[in-house]
Amino acid sequence: MGLIIRQIHEKDNLTLAKIIREAFEELDAPKYGTVYSDPTTDNLFELFKVPKSILWVAELDNQIIGCCGVYPTKGLHKNCTELVKFYLSKDARGKGIGKELLHKSILSAKEFGFSQVYLESLPHFSKAIKMYEKEGFIKLDNPLGDSKHQTCNIWMLKDLYGVNY
Repeated sequence: MGLIIRQIHEKDNLTLAKIIREAFEELDAPKYGTVYSDPTTDNLFELFKVPKSILWVAELDNQIIGCCGVYPTKGLHKNCTELVKFYLSKDARGKGIGKELLHKSILSAKEFGFSQVYLESLPHFSKAIKMYEKEGFIKLDNPLGDSKHQTCNIWMLKDLYGVNY
């Protein structure tokens, strides 16, 4: 059947929460002050009903393997959105699927009228951070917005002007 990238459905909530938490466990990333312990992680379908937000879900051969989206996090400048919930199951990594999800999310940010995309991460996700850098994200000295994920200590920003996806 192949790879399908689609918007989140309510029935995806439990599977996506499991994929997200398994990534933290696998990489021994902090559980508190991150998306791992964030109560919205169990209710992503409901979370992404907010205007100018979207969560893309990757399916391979009818199996959900990951997600990525954009969300207008409180406290960000009105022209800036946050790249959020970008996680892939262990077996799906390193195959270009994450890059497709990232590009789809950035395209959505542009379609929503945003000119910048912000993200927060942790050193534990070093492979993702390298991908962000290759895609034009630059590291910041301080966090932006109010994600409530106080344990995250890597902050990055991408200017969307002049980039075509």
